[in-house]
Amino acid sequence: MSASPPNILWIVTTQWRAQATGYAGDPNARTPVLDALAAESVNYTQAVTPHPFGPFARAALLTGVPSPENAVRGYFDMLPPDSRTIAHEMRARGYATAFFGKWGVGRRDPRVPLVGEAAAKVIVPEGERTGFEFFEGFEGGFQLNDPWLQGTRLPAPTKFTGYQSDVVCARAAVWIGSAKPGFCLVSVEAPHPPYAAPSAGIAARDSAALTLPNNVPAAAADRTRRELAGYYAHIEATDRAIGRLLATAPRDTIVVFTSVHGDMHGAHGLFRKGWPHEESVRVPLLIRAPGEVPRRDDAPVSLLDLGELTLARIDNRKAKIENASAARISMPAVVALPDQCDHVWRGVRTATRKLVLNADGSPWLFFDLEKDPGEQVNLADDPARAAEITALRAWV
Repeated sequence: MSASPPNILWIVTTQWRAQATGYAGDPNARTPVLDALAAESVNYTQAVTPHPFGPFARAALLTGVPSPENAVRGYFDMLPPDSRTIAHEMRARGYATAFFGKWGVGRRDPRVPLVGEAAAKVIVPEGERTGFEFFEGFEGGFQLNDPWLQGTRLPAPTKFTGYQSDVVCARAAVWIGSAKPGFCLVSVEAPHPPYAAPSAGIAARDSAALTLPNNVPAAAADRTRRELAGYYAHIEATDRAIGRLLATAPRDTIVVFTSVHGDMHGAHGLFRKGWPHEESVRVPLLIRAPGEVPRRDDAPVSLLDLGELTLARIDNRKAKIENASAARISMPAVVALPDQCDHVWRGVRTATRKLVLNADGSPWLFFDLEKDPGEQVNLADDPARAAEITALRAWV
């Protein structure tokens, strides 16, 4: 590590699917800040979440260990307080560590409604912050406006006026501007539902003017348009909030932008997450590092690899990715909420293929992503693909 190591900033959003940026070619997305960041970054175009559901994905991202091996087996399981996380790795390298925003892997009472102030005011105790020295955030609640924060300087939940992404990014900006070297993880709930919530003065899009992919069936189009109208407004508002945060960070900061999972938004007639389809499992992943030439990287990396990708940059070495040609994906448990995937599955995704198995190991889905990026032809029962399926099963 150099004598003057760079600050590190991870920006983690929720439900922001890979395709929903201007730089990825989405005609509906207004993301000038991220488009500019992408032009200066390594753009991991094939990045996936290991688990397309919040608690599982967050636990995996923090630890580099998939669920359920990281002890998050079900939706209401907490990440054990003694788990070794990216914060511990950074502290071992002399970094101050801070977390701002949505925690999402703490103690939760299943009797408390998932949406609302009761969930937003759940305390994340100091001993359960898995290595982060400074904490200012919330467990959940999906309060996209006027969030409740608690933590190091706020022993009791305190309500802040404003758009959640603006509030969290502004609070984080003060810390990262003063820490040297500092590792700061900024976690926001946007663009997660409720999509109709106000979005910092940015009006909902004209639903009739939105362009829908051809894998959204006509029966799902009306709902898709209604939801996307608000979704893209929250994307634009959060892009702007990220811009203000980046403007305050030291120029030599290593910046990471990603999301814990995507949203189906009507593709194949499905909504929300938990599904193995591209809209749910593929996520944006940009890494801007001092002295690194911007480029497109088509390796099928996972959020499981994010810690290693970051550490390699500050250690000035090549990242040790377990399997650079395939990424494992799975849903370790059924989350009994409306619209979510209704069964357990596991699979593997390369840059050109995706195999998904049922819980009993039988093939459920097999897609040739090269010829069928919209995943409209399931080849799981095609005899001509049997050898490919057998070969990929070894990676699942």
